[in-house]
Amino acid sequence: MNSQRLSPALGVEIVGFDAREPSDDDFGQIHEYLVEGAGVLVLRDQTLEPEQHIAFSRRFGDLFGEAEPLQNTVTRYLHPDHPQIFRVSNKNADGQPLGRSRAGNYWHSDVSFRLRPASVSLLYAIELPRIGGDTLFCSTTLAYDSLSKEMRFFLDRLEARHDFAINTQVGFSHEQIETDDLAGQNAAIHPVVRRHPDSGRKGLFVNPGNTSHILGLHEGESRMLLAFLYKRCTQPEFIYRHSWRPHDLVIWDNRCTMHYAIVDYDADRYLHRTTVIGERPIPAISTD
Repeated sequence: MNSQRLSPALGVEIVGFDAREPSDDDFGQIHEYLVEGAGVLVLRDQTLEPEQHIAFSRRFGDLFGEAEPLQNTVTRYLHPDHPQIFRVSNKNADGQPLGRSRAGNYWHSDVSFRLRPASVSLLYAIELPRIGGDTLFCSTTLAYDSLSKEMRFFLDRLEARHDFAINTQVGFSHEQIETDDLAGQNAAIHPVVRRHPDSGRKGLFVNPGNTSHILGLHEGESRMLLAFLYKRCTQPEFIYRHSWRPHDLVIWDNRCTMHYAIVDYDADRYLHRTTVIGERPIPAISTD
């Protein structure tokens, strides 16, 4: 397989790898490339049936849709035969949507409102518009590294609440949400700065899609600090913009990135996503 860097901040492109039946050595190399690429890996020219997509995703860990459901608000967008697959699409069949049409049209980290948020997500492009529909990724690790020593010291000791209720206001603001859909949805307290289990590097772990507030601060202080951190994370120098090609399989690490799906197209778009259940976030400061 061949690799090349996609941007100075993050992203590695892989050509010549087949995700259908990777050897242990090849998968180990893919995992290394994901860490090397600071959390974004683009596998070109894949041909994946749903079963193969799921099998490859399981190499990273247990999947939402198996050990745990994803979330009630997207149940109608799951693949009817494979609940591990969340369908992202603006297409309809028999008058019903095939998938969620405006998924991720805001900066976020997947499923951060769970005690064990998503580690990696794997999105496979099946049908794409000729232009448009790019996805932005930002490095929360580089954003953290860019802060002053004093600010890092302060943030390392903070925690924030992640709440699905915030997601309904941001990510689902254009959809009708039923009361039953919200039953049993989660909220969790996570460190504002988490340590990556593989690289050992620290990164910011707050996002506009799910984070409600920082604990221990006044409401206004929390709001201003979060706005500052979001602006820092999304500086142009920390962003990779992915222009999709048919049969791209893009893997991103939610523990060190945020992403934003741009909705600027009218043509048909259809993708499959699997989401891996991660570990509880490791705090920047060990309590041991």
